Amino acid sequence: MKKTQLQHAKQVVRSFYNDLDMAEVAEIPAMMARHCSPNLLWRGYHPFDEISGPEAVAQAFWQPLRGALTRMQRRLDVFMAGENYYSDPGGIWVCSMGHLMGLFDRPWLNIAPTGKLVFLRYCAFHRVEGEQITETAMYFDIPHLMMQAGLQPFPPQTASHQVQPGPQTHDGVMFDAQDSAAGEQTLDLIQRMVTDLGTWQGALPLEEELARTWHDDMLWWGPAGIGATYTIERYAKQHSGPFRAGFTERSKTQHICRIGEGNFGGFFGWPNFTAVPSGGFMGMPATGKPGEFRVIDIYRRDGDKLAENWVFIDLLHFWKQQGVDILERMRQIGSPAMSTFHVPQGDLNT
Repeated sequence: MKKTQLQHAKQVVRSFYNDLDMAEVAEIPAMMARHCSPNLLWRGYHPFDEISGPEAVAQAFWQPLRGALTRMQRRLDVFMAGENYYSDPGGIWVCSMGHLMGLFDRPWLNIAPTGKLVFLRYCAFHRVEGEQITETAMYFDIPHLMMQAGLQPFPPQTASHQVQPGPQTHDGVMFDAQDSAAGEQTLDLIQRMVTDLGTWQGALPLEEELARTWHDDMLWWGPAGIGATYTIERYAKQHSGPFRAGFTERSKTQHICRIGEGNFGGFFGWPNFTAVPSGGFMGMPATGKPGEFRVIDIYRRDGDKLAENWVFIDLLHFWKQQGVDILERMRQIGSPAMSTFHVPQGDLNT
């Protein structure tokens, strides 16, 4: 893949972000229509799921979010592009990861506002064709926002609750062209890690299996409800081991897109895999019902092993399949008296 094509795709997405972030709320549908295909396929976390068309995406997601988070700004931690490893759907994809930050001044998804600073962690993959974005997968950690608003959507998590930082090396925002050999090395390492991950009941003990592709001082930035963890030993104890013990009948891994550029790479699926909670998960009892895992993973490679991993899992979708509607439960306990804060006129996202 020629670097010029990747750089062009990056510029398409950068222009889209600039216009999106600068647009007044009322202008967002028209702005999205200029940058996106009329047939845009947008995949987002529950309760948004799949939406068709840029105007519908603007009205369902962006306008309510911008109305809730006053003076919202985007804080990028990773920005990269690559040719899809898979020929179907193939194409050039641009990935960005970071936080959407703002003052939580109005309700969003029936979550009562706090009037305080909040971060909505997100990751998005955009397929670019010519001058337009034709497909987007945008995953965002809604339970993480709930926890910042003082809610507890899940039982105590096995790892640590954090507002996840970007890469330790501070080199994830790759606006400039990168060495193609480095990206290929990163993608190859991710492939080997995914192969190990898919075996589960392999011949090696878990920590030895992880050491094949991970540094001992790995950082795993997991979603709210599971949390973040550090080192192979603690990752095995605080997430990977309990997760494997809690599930059976794990399907094969299926991704829609997998890319690598420089020392970074990642993938997403819809879903990535299915599994049956048979031993309990996240402090909740086993249900025996198959559940889908919609996941984005972003990785940083350091030399010949992986050093950091940012993980987005649609836990709202998973638990709704198990009969637990987290958003509805939060709506029922929300306080109507805290539905809106008085915001100075100059701070409105109009």
